Amino acid sequence: MTTARSFDPRTGRSVPALADSTHAEVAAAVAAAAAAFAETPPGVRAGWLEAIADALDAGRDAVAELADQETALGLPRLSGEAQRAAAALRFYASVTREGSWLDAVIETGGDLPDLRRARVPLGPVAVFGASNFPFGFGVLGHDTATALAAGCTVVVKAHPAHPRLSAALFTLARDALSAAGAPDGSLTLISGYEAGSRLVSHPDITAVAFTGSLRGGLALWRQAAERDRAIPVYAEMGTVNAAVVTGAGAATRAPAIAAGFVASFTQGMGQFCTKPGLLLVPAGTGLPALVARALTEAAPEGWMLTEQIADAYATGVGSFLAAGAKVLARATPAGGGWAAEPCVLGVDLAAVTGLLEECFGPVALVAEYSGDAELRAVLDALPGSLAAAVHGGGPGDPAVPGLVAALSRTSGRVVVDGWPTGVTIGWAQHHGGPWPATTAPAHTSVGAAALQRFLRPVTYQDVPDPALPQALRDANPWGVPRREVRR
Repeated sequence: MTTARSFDPRTGRSVPALADSTHAEVAAAVAAAAAAFAETPPGVRAGWLEAIADALDAGRDAVAELADQETALGLPRLSGEAQRAAAALRFYASVTREGSWLDAVIETGGDLPDLRRARVPLGPVAVFGASNFPFGFGVLGHDTATALAAGCTVVVKAHPAHPRLSAALFTLARDALSAAGAPDGSLTLISGYEAGSRLVSHPDITAVAFTGSLRGGLALWRQAAERDRAIPVYAEMGTVNAAVVTGAGAATRAPAIAAGFVASFTQGMGQFCTKPGLLLVPAGTGLPALVARALTEAAPEGWMLTEQIADAYATGVGSFLAAGAKVLARATPAGGGWAAEPCVLGVDLAAVTGLLEECFGPVALVAEYSGDAELRAVLDALPGSLAAAVHGGGPGDPAVPGLVAALSRTSGRVVVDGWPTGVTIGWAQHHGGPWPATTAPAHTSVGAAALQRFLRPVTYQDVPDPALPQALRDANPWGVPRREVRR
């Protein structure tokens, strides 16, 4: 049996961690999830999420310390992320209680059939978490929280970048769920690459949620599509997030824009899916030099999450340079382990379209444009992205509306006079985007609408009341919002 190892990115040293799950263990995890799947009142399910949130808050110091040992992201960042993960669990509990996610509609009267429509949960869901957000997109992150909130059961694959943390978070959540009265099997954990593949192929798994690389997301997407019964894969993958500076923005806020850009693309050593990887600035404004100076003054340093990510970062930067990019500035890397050298590269605008592949890590490109036509040609060539930003000269800047419209065609979220790193959790949030940012651009992995990934609509025609889902029965025992139409 293969045993995964837990690595310290600061030193490269490792200790044994989780053993890879066997075929029988994967089957048992899915069987438990299938047995636990049942219609549950929203208020009860919300209580389960709140119980997990309370347990996470109570154990935050211990799990943050463990996360730091495996990710080197620092205790302040990780403690804050764990706190936000608990807050997210409580938010999704409130969404569950509110009930509009069921989209219940009742249409009756006249000589036509009695029609009742609601969304129903899919069943057991597989979740593949991310390396870069061990709490926000890990065992207890948005995917797990929203699947549970939608009424599904969840089988999580432990992430190889933080296997000990994955096991600790699972134990914490399993105990909290049990104490709150949730059925055994509501949340289960497996480990190992082959086990993950078997999980996606298991006939009782009804959907997959994934956060990670383009290569990993596409592999799962293809595997799920080739099953005898294909299932959806909601994959958030690699992307290049662009930021555009207008002439008025450069004239009025150039130093602040340069400093903000550097802070954003180096945050977490550039290991954010929302990192701005391309800055488009008006020619002749001196912004590339200001960005270079800001990087030198900020002097960010840190480590990549895994040895593979560190190697891929070095290869990606080398590819940019081989394609003609020029170094504007470098920062001194941290010592030891999987340290990386942050850098900002200048590139001719004509070459930008050949450099629109994500390089995961603390590197970004800066290109100058000479007019609207040049800028629009680049914007039209941008691939799908999770987010984009516009930096203008204030609410009256005439260039901003057109840029927002152009960027909204290829981005899931457009930010004005801010940076895309940092995603607010709420009812109006959309954390997704066109291909290749995600496999399902109509869906989000953050916010109230994220529950919709794990539901499907069903219409019930002339079905007697006792046979209807609770949300559609005449008495409305769950008290959920409903649209009621009389013909």
